[in-house]
Amino acid sequence: MNGLEPGAVKPGDEAGAVRPGDEAGAARLETHRAELTGYCYRMLGSVFEAEDAVQETMVRAWRGLDRFEERSSLRSWVYRIATNVCLDALAAGKRRARPMDLSGPTSGATSPGAALDADVWIEPCPTAPTRTADNPAEAAEAAESVRLAFVAALQHLPAKQRATLLLREVMGFSAREVADLHGCTVASVNSALQRARATLAARREAATDDTAVRVPSSVQKALARRYAAAFASFDMVELSMLLHVDATMSLPPYAVWMRGVSDIRAWLTGPAVGCRGSRLIPTQANGSPAFGQYRPSAHGSGFEPWGLQVIDISGDHITDISVFRDTDRLFPLFDLPARIDA
Repeated sequence: MNGLEPGAVKPGDEAGAVRPGDEAGAARLETHRAELTGYCYRMLGSVFEAEDAVQETMVRAWRGLDRFEERSSLRSWVYRIATNVCLDALAAGKRRARPMDLSGPTSGATSPGAALDADVWIEPCPTAPTRTADNPAEAAEAAESVRLAFVAALQHLPAKQRATLLLREVMGFSAREVADLHGCTVASVNSALQRARATLAARREAATDDTAVRVPSSVQKALARRYAAAFASFDMVELSMLLHVDATMSLPPYAVWMRGVSDIRAWLTGPAVGCRGSRLIPTQANGSPAFGQYRPSAHGSGFEPWGLQVIDISGDHITDISVFRDTDRLFPLFDLPARIDA
């Protein structure tokens, strides 16, 4: 989505003229766009809705820039605007989810059934920026905060609690700054944060996600290469060795999902046997290795887009494979080609 171009007529400028200082003000606002997109994505669960929310934030911020009195930092001020935009978007109470949030696992031989609307699902995103981490531990925590499982868990928090947790623990604001942003007390912020942490901890425990082990990027890359080679050759023995015994596989926009090596193998060699001979192009999504999957074309030579695979790794095994079928929207977002020639 385009930013505010210096020298252009800005939205909301009824006079149609560029006011003094517009270029500098627009440039200052643009420095926050990438980080704001990561914040809004975590709030909304959709990278496309996040881009719209950030654009609306930029428009509102530009319109009010001459009233910004610098009693707080510009960053705090634009985050206040972005938070209000997201809270407005969430006011209807709609919550995005993953297939495992909607139903129990099914047999790998099960047909996927009917596709659900796109706005039901948590969407993948190119790894979302956050504040600059001061050390490797903080960098690892920032990467964890954009994992699909974490973004899905956030959707179970009331919207204001969600914002409070993200502002405090991901974006790095102090309790006082968040209190000023929400127009409440520090005690209220700390209480909301405590409740949000408790909810997420309970969900991790229920999902046994508390056993997740952070993996160095070198190990992730090696496992991802082995997975890509095994999938491309449809080597079920190698794939089985790479998968955790309780690994999951889901296929948005279908509600069906599988748990366990045997059911994932049954899916790949049954309903999804057409994936044999696929080509995978590596990319990154949600801080994890990902691949654009292209199946052999049914209409001649070459390979057609089939799905964006996002793989989650814990320890030395793959614990989750999410295959997003909305290639028309997602492949351009990840700079993946429209097809692969033979």
